[in-house]
Amino acid sequence: MFCSASLGFLTPQIVPCFAFFDSLSGMFPNELKLGILAAAVVAAYILGRRANPGNAKKSDQSRRDLRRAQAVARDLENISILIKKQLSTHQLRVNKFKQRVSQLSLCEHEEAWRELCREAEDMLRPTLQLATQIASAYDEIRQQSGNLMTFTAVRTDALTGVANRRALDETLNSQFAMKQRYDANFTLAMFDIDHFKKVNDEQGHLQGDSILQEVTRLLDDSARETDTVARYGGDEFVVVMPQTDLEGAVIFAGRIRARAKEKLSVTISGGVAGVMQGDTPKSLLARADKALYDAKTAGRNRIFQHNGQQSSYVEPESFCEENDLAQV
Repeated sequence: MFCSASLGFLTPQIVPCFAFFDSLSGMFPNELKLGILAAAVVAAYILGRRANPGNAKKSDQSRRDLRRAQAVARDLENISILIKKQLSTHQLRVNKFKQRVSQLSLCEHEEAWRELCREAEDMLRPTLQLATQIASAYDEIRQQSGNLMTFTAVRTDALTGVANRRALDETLNSQFAMKQRYDANFTLAMFDIDHFKKVNDEQGHLQGDSILQEVTRLLDDSARETDTVARYGGDEFVVVMPQTDLEGAVIFAGRIRARAKEKLSVTISGGVAGVMQGDTPKSLLARADKALYDAKTAGRNRIFQHNGQQSSYVEPESFCEENDLAQV
């Protein structure tokens, strides 16, 4: 349950979520509309919590949460505008079709019924197209709801503030659903802090926790709003990158390795893998884990990529700081 005080800090960025909910009347099943409203309430709660005047100094994580929530709100608003436009256009076709049916029903000759069949055929095509568009919008709404769920406490790692293993599993399931339905590619990178056990043994667990938080900030600041940063376990992290090919994910991983070496007191190794036909979350994670293992075995402070058959070392020269993630 969300307290009224939290909802009282509702920001303008989340208002489109509620406007979207209102515009859905009669369009979708009640279960879907309630799900969208719940997602909007979650976002309102998060934004309200972050905007609490008692928290004068917002952390980096708070600012990133705000950016992510605002991005989700924009996406939901865009979906609402698109669906309303498509429904409006379709309504005009329906009205025209109704008029033609009324006119043709008064005619008894055979040619009139042939024309009615042609009219029905012409009406069928845009109707099926609209059904596909609504199904696509439904999937996008589910994905955005999943993104909002990563804010909740049960899906957040207590120490680092990023997604936990439960949230990671849900994100991967959502990405695989999009892959199966729309052939939408995505990649993931798995990172491990080099010699982390030695840090804990020699400097203590408090220092180890501090390093985990520093690595988290590095990953979080480097990732896009659409990416999911998760603590996989111990000193391992996973970044899921939607609509990103293997080359783009390798560039991202290389930047993380280079920035850690430059700015932190530890180095990082990474393994990168992209989704393939026949994959499952387990098989994709296994390939990234194998690439990470090979990076550690080869001497650490390295990035390896897995192409589905074997993993290979990626030369640092392959990383270009100026390039953005390659999109597909």
